[in-house]
Amino acid sequence: MLDKHDVPNGAGRLRSLQLVPQASGLATKDFKSDQEVRWCPGCGDYAILAAFQSFLPELQVPRENVVVVSGIGCSSRLPYYVDTFGMHSIHGRAPAIATGLATSRPDLSVWVITGDGDALSIGGNHLIHALRRNVNIKILLFNNRIYGLTKGQYSPTSEQGKVTKSTPYGSLDHPFNPVSLALGAEASFVARSVDSDRKHLQSVFRAAADHQGAAFIEIFQNCPIFNDDAFAPVKETASPGLIRLADGEQVRFGPGGSMGLTYGRYGALTPVAADSVPAPELVVHDIGRQDPSYAFALSRLDDGHFSHTPIGVFRSVERPSYDRLMADQIEAARAGGEGDLATLLAGNDTWEVS
Repeated sequence: MLDKHDVPNGAGRLRSLQLVPQASGLATKDFKSDQEVRWCPGCGDYAILAAFQSFLPELQVPRENVVVVSGIGCSSRLPYYVDTFGMHSIHGRAPAIATGLATSRPDLSVWVITGDGDALSIGGNHLIHALRRNVNIKILLFNNRIYGLTKGQYSPTSEQGKVTKSTPYGSLDHPFNPVSLALGAEASFVARSVDSDRKHLQSVFRAAADHQGAAFIEIFQNCPIFNDDAFAPVKETASPGLIRLADGEQVRFGPGGSMGLTYGRYGALTPVAADSVPAPELVVHDIGRQDPSYAFALSRLDDGHFSHTPIGVFRSVERPSYDRLMADQIEAARAGGEGDLATLLAGNDTWEVS
């Protein structure tokens, strides 16, 4: 386990927990720190924090073996409020720090908390490479489509034409679709959920925790101050455009499940009235397809206007994780009597300058 040190809170510092004898079972209260939770009233982060704290006992992992790493942003306060080991690190670099932890300490459950600005702007490279390598970390991306901590500038997920303090005449940028981006990096687990749907959110957490390798979850998160009700269309009780994905079941949505999906030209998915086509033509959701093109086509249904917005697990496939491959490589080198660092550093490409 990580050593316990009395280190003051602060960016780039490890916040330690108070180690106490652990009972056979942990409860939600055991994962609540003594820090005052400080977000704006109505912020979606409160709901995500509560869902996360309630979920953590299900891991059945000692608190000292759970690590929460964040970058910079409103979401990145979360490690302070969870009574595990945690680090409030530097802007965009949380996946890199988490990679070091996961590869050197396979006994740890490592979670990354990030936002749309932190992960997709300055942290874009770190995110895609952690996913590509399939490092055994779980990345929760809080997407509020705005920069909240720095007071309302447009972010990489803000819709084109968005008027903000930094784009008074409307944003010219075409936004990222975080799920499409993760699938493009061939992440082995990709999902999406909503801050206000606690049951669904926790089910996605469980699926991510059970996955061996990198897991990416986009969470629609409301910012009541700078981008209120950005996701209102998918939070309506009977949202016609919300598509709840269930593995092995036909993709059905709309009033009474009256709508479904079929394959259109060039492999795109097309929404249709379910009774307008033969039942075998309706798409059955399959998270285990090795080819990510189906999951990618599913992610492209979300056009930013929430006419058709899937939530749930898009993809979950088995692939050796980076940390496991690294451990096997080290073990093989040791077994073969290799691993002389001095010889490796000298190699055949060094020379002496007299």
